[in-house]
Amino acid sequence: MYQDKTIVCRDCNQEFVFTAGEQEFYASKGFENEPSRCPACRSARKQRQGSGNREMHTAICADCGREAQVPFAPNPERPVYCRECYAARKDNASNW
Repeated sequence: MYQDKTIVCRDCNQEFVFTAGEQEFYASKGFENEPSRCPACRSARKQRQGSGNREMHTAICADCGREAQVPFAPNPERPVYCRECYAARKDNASNW
């Protein structure tokens, strides 16, 4: 049913093969569009997007009072916890 297909990458303009197996996988996941980037460019794009370019904010932990870095702007009306206190609270909540 599926046949290997040659596609030109939109980023590097190199040809890559969209294999029959990959097409079958895409179809099984309900993806309707073919990939427009080669595997190398897809991987590089994922790295750039998840490379920690997130702006971090400083907050004071509501439990221990230590300084903590969080990936959101703290709201003064809501408590913020450092990594350790958050994990401890999460563990205690699951024990109920």
